[in-house]
Amino acid sequence: MNAIQPWLPLLTTYAVKVLGAIVLWFVGRWLIRFAVKLVGRALSRQNFDRTLVGYIQSAGAILLNVVLVVALLGYFGVETASFAALLVGVGLAIGAAWSGLLANFAAGLFLLVLRPFKAADFVEVGGVTGTVEEIGLFTTTLTTPANVMAIVGNAKVFGDTIHNYTRNDYRRVDLTVQLSHRVDPAQAITLLNNGIARVANVLPSPAPIIEIIEFSLAGPVLVVRPFCANQHYWQVYFDTNRMIRNTFGEAGFPAPEHHHFVHGSLEGGEALARKTAA
Repeated sequence: MNAIQPWLPLLTTYAVKVLGAIVLWFVGRWLIRFAVKLVGRALSRQNFDRTLVGYIQSAGAILLNVVLVVALLGYFGVETASFAALLVGVGLAIGAAWSGLLANFAAGLFLLVLRPFKAADFVEVGGVTGTVEEIGLFTTTLTTPANVMAIVGNAKVFGDTIHNYTRNDYRRVDLTVQLSHRVDPAQAITLLNNGIARVANVLPSPAPIIEIIEFSLAGPVLVVRPFCANQHYWQVYFDTNRMIRNTFGEAGFPAPEHHHFVHGSLEGGEALARKTAA
């Protein structure tokens, strides 16, 4: 007992410090959870994306816990400056090793905040066309028209041109029609205007566009451009193609002739020009 007596003040001091550290740890943890919940509620009231709110809460909780640990170390008299420098060095090393992941992470944050597209939109991003299934923090998942799942890194999505086909209320269907030289373009345009009016789900405004767009060796080329709601695009596309074929067939329009000129040498050295009709 006499041997312990000199150490009692020191032990008492350390015991008080340990108890104080335990209290600070639990109080700090409670305050961190409380602050994270407050931030989450505030962001939710501002209609932030739930995924983004979750990531912000997680990142904030990690950062505050690190600050709490550093504070506790300082409470025990540990030099925290070197510890903070070590954390910075580790962060830089991880950042250099995971530069690609961090680029996807940063792009994912921008996608979630700026919202150039959302789930269920039909888009073309990173060279992939499909319906958006999920916008993650590192990747964006799409389902292609062939029912194939495609996962694209967010850095590629954000760094390339984004085509959102469902953001606007309607789309334009683009089709071209090759006419024969023996067909009057004005007559063909009149017949197509009458036919396009009977195609279901074609919008009256903007009005369909049917005009001569260019001329080829086979004859005039018409462009047929009806407008429709996004969900009716493929139905209007296929029905308009069918209407063009049926209309020209009923009018008795001849098929366009494609001319090919082949030049060669005969045994007598004469040039041969041969025209074939397709």
